[in-house]
Amino acid sequence: MYQRLSGLTECENDFLAGCSRLYSSLPLIKTRKAKGSGQQAEKYPLPLLASNFYITTYCYISMKHISILIPHDSVMASIVDPRIIFTGVNDFLAAAGKAPVFKVQLVGLTREVQLHNGTFTVHSDVLIGEVKKTDLILVPAIGGDLKTAIKKNEAFLPWIVDQYHQGAEVASLCIGAFLLASTGLLNGKECSSHWLTANEFREMFPEVTLVDGRIVTEQQGLYSSGGASSYWNLLLHLIEKHAGREMAIMAAKVYALEIDRKTQSPFIMFNGQKKHEDESIKQAQEFIEKNVTERISVEELAIRYAIGKRHFIRRFKKATNNTPIEYIQRVKIEAAKKQLENSRKNVNEVMYDVGYSDVKAFRTVFKKITGLSPIEYRNKYNKEAVEV
Repeated sequence: MYQRLSGLTECENDFLAGCSRLYSSLPLIKTRKAKGSGQQAEKYPLPLLASNFYITTYCYISMKHISILIPHDSVMASIVDPRIIFTGVNDFLAAAGKAPVFKVQLVGLTREVQLHNGTFTVHSDVLIGEVKKTDLILVPAIGGDLKTAIKKNEAFLPWIVDQYHQGAEVASLCIGAFLLASTGLLNGKECSSHWLTANEFREMFPEVTLVDGRIVTEQQGLYSSGGASSYWNLLLHLIEKHAGREMAIMAAKVYALEIDRKTQSPFIMFNGQKKHEDESIKQAQEFIEKNVTERISVEELAIRYAIGKRHFIRRFKKATNNTPIEYIQRVKIEAAKKQLENSRKNVNEVMYDVGYSDVKAFRTVFKKITGLSPIEYRNKYNKEAVEV
């Protein structure tokens, strides 16, 4: 007997109930038993086409509705790419004789949105007021002055919140995290974004925990991706969740994407947070950066700037979002990365140049920060090292 589904309309449930009754009333046929198998023939409904019809009908009316927003001052690629990959999955399914799983619409505040100083115009399929319910909202990356961009798009914010409370999932791509964070939905949660704007993000949204290095973050139906093309991995993650692993692998192969990439750490260029008013901590930061070859202790820094050690650590963490030890390590590893990228020095030479004497400790810290060993990093980014 058909059990009514809560996510469908009365009309859709009535239609499926009719399909179920038709399916259950079909005559049965016996299968042939294999000679000498000793197995009994089994009975199945006829024809199988009716079963496929029922399943296909169910899939059609339970398609995931995807709303790709068209924010003002957004990066056009982060609008076009999601549309291409989700409609592409529908094409893969159609080629296999299966029903589509995604209904994709571009959702705007106006019928047309001009991007990149008017170079491109994106046409909205629907306006936000015309979308009463959706399953997945994609928030593209925004550009330019981020506070201005958020202001221009603030009409999206209550709509996103309302749809989320109705059961929609929300995913931000790259710096689209700024727009998602502006809804307040990320407060008390973790989030990924582009490493380049990490300091600005933390300054604007102190109640959100920005996770350095992670490609995809998922918490309670809220998704966010790392910087730039990292959002492809979030799109693959969403495809796997809603269309299955097979379709995610197919999409990865067709669009030449590296599936299951977890980190953007190798791409991060550390630039210490100095947009704060604590002058003593700024001086400590500059001292660390100018003395990268030296072994510097927290005790030495605290004495140098006449601050108690515990108080110095608290002030440093509050101002820079790093402990003094983390900051020293990041500065040294950033210097090591540059040498590995541009020089012919071996790993031990680079290690000594940035103030390390313990090979194991250097490799451990390097991999923790970059996600790669020093040798792997050198081979990845130093053309001369690869040729040798």
